[in-house]
Amino acid sequence: MGSSEGKKKSEMETGKVVVEKVRGKSTVTRSFSKYPLKLIFPRKVGPSQTDAVWIYTLTYGGGIVSGDSISVEFTIGDGCTAVLTTQSSTKVYKSLGSKSSDQVLEARIGSGALFVVIPDPVTCFSTARYSQKQVFRVVSDSSLVIVDWFTSGRHASGEKWDFELYRSTNHIFVEGNQPVFLDTVVLEQGSPVSIAERMHDYQVIAMVIIYGPKLKHVQDQVQENVKRLMSRQLHIPSSAKTNSDPAFIASCSVFGPKGMGVVVRIASTTTESVYKFLHHQLAGMQTLLGVSPYS
Repeated sequence: MGSSEGKKKSEMETGKVVVEKVRGKSTVTRSFSKYPLKLIFPRKVGPSQTDAVWIYTLTYGGGIVSGDSISVEFTIGDGCTAVLTTQSSTKVYKSLGSKSSDQVLEARIGSGALFVVIPDPVTCFSTARYSQKQVFRVVSDSSLVIVDWFTSGRHASGEKWDFELYRSTNHIFVEGNQPVFLDTVVLEQGSPVSIAERMHDYQVIAMVIIYGPKLKHVQDQVQENVKRLMSRQLHIPSSAKTNSDPAFIASCSVFGPKGMGVVVRIASTTTESVYKFLHHQLAGMQTLLGVSPYS
């Protein structure tokens, strides 16, 4: 990257975090954030012997405003563990005209390192236009968890799938820029069928990616749990079945070299059931992170 390109990129950045080993502990050695992003690093989450840095992202004004552009970069050094989360759902406010809001996250995860991205869901208000892109660069023994999910909107205000555009892209690359996982979800209002009509009664869509050697036990457990959960649903006797869609559906598949990754996709009629599912499936990470995700 030329110096002018590098300068331009750093000017566009709204946040940056570097985690490295200091005296054998995962430590934030560099960080900065500017409007509209704020980063918080709680002193200690979980037992003192747990080696994990927790990072909370906040936005001024409690949400992402039309036209906001957030770009944040993470470097997780060799052997380090870092968790990125939020304090509540990410609200995306109404768009002004055709203005879109966007978020870009780029992360490099070192050898033997673990990066866990476990936010609350994105909630887009009526007419909102929102786009996010997350790019993760890993090496052969990095580990990574990504939870990426969104709701239909503000139920209390009667908004269901009332936003104009939601786009979420997740890419994982290994050394030499080799793609391991490329995924984009796009929901856009269109004619003749609205998003609400396409989504039926489902109010939450989620994707969970679990990748890397440190998480093999979690991957095995999740695959087993999803298989059991869905086979129970599929074997409901026909006399007990109704014409409505099941309230919660999940699918699970393996990806990457030597099946290093597992991706779970979820559609649910309630946010609570997804929180419960995530808490249950990721509970096996408590020893790595100090506390169980979504507890």
